[in-house]
Amino acid sequence: MAATDLNTVRKIIEKRLNDEFRTGPTIPLVFNNVFFDSSTVDQYIQCITSFGTSEYLTQHATNLVVGLTTFNIYTNEGLGAGANFDIAKRLRNLYNRITVSDVRFDPPVGPEILEPTPDGKFQTQVRITFEIYETLIP
Repeated sequence: MAATDLNTVRKIIEKRLNDEFRTGPTIPLVFNNVFFDSSTVDQYIQCITSFGTSEYLTQHATNLVVGLTTFNIYTNEGLGAGANFDIAKRLRNLYNRITVSDVRFDPPVGPEILEPTPDGKFQTQVRITFEIYETLIP
């Protein structure tokens, strides 16, 4: 029986993000379970990928795996929302209604302005749901 490797899905999402922000103006990227000191940088993007409940779609062993990727964008306070919105636009364009290695991304939600978590940072958030159709082979 074959099933989707959730770590592979996470790597697909993170690789696309790494490739985009390695060119042009580079912005530090932060992923779950990785130490990061936000006081050392002016701006950064936090990427959190989580998985929801899977569904059996047919009796022919097809499953739907759903997930959510949340991008928290931080820039220094006092610069206004423009810098965050520029980064959010790059993120939206990167994942908007595309399929990458069988991972189908839905239209993004946001950017939404949130209360800043780290002191001295302005925060916006973009959320993107995704799904993977997997066929289980006995």
